Amino acid sequence: MPYDFRKSLGRAKLVSYSVLGSLILVTVPFVAGPTASASGRRPAPEGSGARVTAVKRLDARMQDLTVWSPAMDRTVPVRVIFPKSWYREPRRSYPTLYMLHGGEDDYTSWTRETDVEDLANDAEALIVMPDGGKDGQYSDWYVGQPRWETFHTEELPRLLQRRFRANATRGVVGLSMGGLGALDYAGRHPGMFRYVASFSGIVDLDDPVIRTFLRVYDALHGNKLISAWGDPAEHPDIWRSHNPSAMVTAYRGTKVHLCVGTGDLGPLDAGRDADAALVSTWEGIFTPSQERFAEALRTAGVDVTTHVYNPGTHSWPYWKRELHLIWPSVMNELRR
Repeated sequence: MPYDFRKSLGRAKLVSYSVLGSLILVTVPFVAGPTASASGRRPAPEGSGARVTAVKRLDARMQDLTVWSPAMDRTVPVRVIFPKSWYREPRRSYPTLYMLHGGEDDYTSWTRETDVEDLANDAEALIVMPDGGKDGQYSDWYVGQPRWETFHTEELPRLLQRRFRANATRGVVGLSMGGLGALDYAGRHPGMFRYVASFSGIVDLDDPVIRTFLRVYDALHGNKLISAWGDPAEHPDIWRSHNPSAMVTAYRGTKVHLCVGTGDLGPLDAGRDADAALVSTWEGIFTPSQERFAEALRTAGVDVTTHVYNPGTHSWPYWKRELHLIWPSVMNELRR
């Protein structure tokens, strides 16, 4: 008998709120790591430069690049969708849209879970999907390695300009962990991106409910956040430097799009594993802080659009739909 999400909605919300209540009562201490600078970032080595060590052609327009990164001290896979005109117009340069994946996933997720290649069929832009590690946090880690931010915001853009004719016009879209990463990159590097979109990303690391959620999540995933940013009690400066809500004015001049679901199960969840669908209802804890963040952006004079969808869970059917909704705006911004 098929799982009836409509009949289970009340139970789902009750269970999700009960889980959240339990999380708030649980006290799992953050574990401190080694000392690092207040910014949490380390300078790139002198004369460093990323380089392509291998290319795998997936079809006429899509390639997987293996990129050696001095900052990472290893190779990183990067998937690229090229515009049709890239091959026939060798003197032309192109804007870049970076697409960041979520936690516990990789650089293949956008093409695996969405039809982004079809969406990009007429796009006059490079669509770049770099790996960011399963729990990389899109950061240069407090403990020294990995250094994802340096790779993504310094080495990779230079490589794309040098070898693949990318120009200085850029946009970035990310979901979940990548949603926070996209906002972090745009806020920490003002002027680097013309457009930034966060799908179901955390926007306020100081929100007490989200902080509790992160504490429990981190304890269950090997304290990766502590390795990335240090203990929040001992190093609030590093956490603040990665908090979008603490750098609102940095987004001036960048078009921002925020979307999040209410956590209610809906038709797009039909056919999914019932337990997985139920777990993804914790999406709703992000909604209040996103609404506050959006209002703060507007007050600061930032061009921001929002979409709070009801129903909506933390899952790919909603992110795929959102990608279709924003795609014309993304392409318009990159053409400007």
